[in-house]
Amino acid sequence: MQASVSPRPINPWLYLGIPFITVVTLVLLEWTSLDMDLANLFYEPTAGGFIGRHSYLLENILHDRVKQGVILFGLLALTGFALSFFWNRVAGWRRELGCLVLALALSTAFVTPLKKVTQVQCPWSLTQFGGKETYSKLLEARPATDKPGLCWPGGHAATGFCLFGLFFMLRDRKPRLARVALAVAFVAGSVLSIGRMMQGAHFLSHNVWTAVFCWLIGLGSYYLILYRHATTKLPAVERSAA
Repeated sequence: MQASVSPRPINPWLYLGIPFITVVTLVLLEWTSLDMDLANLFYEPTAGGFIGRHSYLLENILHDRVKQGVILFGLLALTGFALSFFWNRVAGWRRELGCLVLALALSTAFVTPLKKVTQVQCPWSLTQFGGKETYSKLLEARPATDKPGLCWPGGHAATGFCLFGLFFMLRDRKPRLARVALAVAFVAGSVLSIGRMMQGAHFLSHNVWTAVFCWLIGLGSYYLILYRHATTKLPAVERSAA
């Protein structure tokens, strides 16, 4: 049976305020050259392009193996959720596992459709970095091309930032462990983001947008499955105290 857990209050200034400020900052940065300036730090034309383009560590380990690891983690979460309907020892975590599965699924599924809609080019495809495509910012019209870009938002960044869902899963049951999960998700997403920037696959803004999306998806999944459900089950006096 599902255990009754009193939800900890959601601070809107923290959980929504920081993402809002980040989005405003990202929009304002559209009028700067920060993305291009940072990309130039990783570009060495005399060495054949971006410094991490052919790195075994960045491509085979941080890209392929880490992605496979997160896919395996998602399958384990899905298996745990399915088992919660048949195994009493897991049944108490059914909603938490459902929240995690939903957050992981949505945090990775939103990327490809947005890439196809926005058609933003990757740094390595641009003329400034030895490619053939013309640079355009997110909010600008796309130049004519035979090969539309597929680089916004950052897909591999979502491999790390999707783990925000683990923080929300543990938020009420295991607060200390949840903070560890939050740190792991932030570090993982940041490391993977920097790795792809070093390879010329993404600009900084691509990955920061991904972090915002993944956070909001995790928060929304938590609110719908755990927070909202728990608050409706609490008596009025206890709910006001929470």
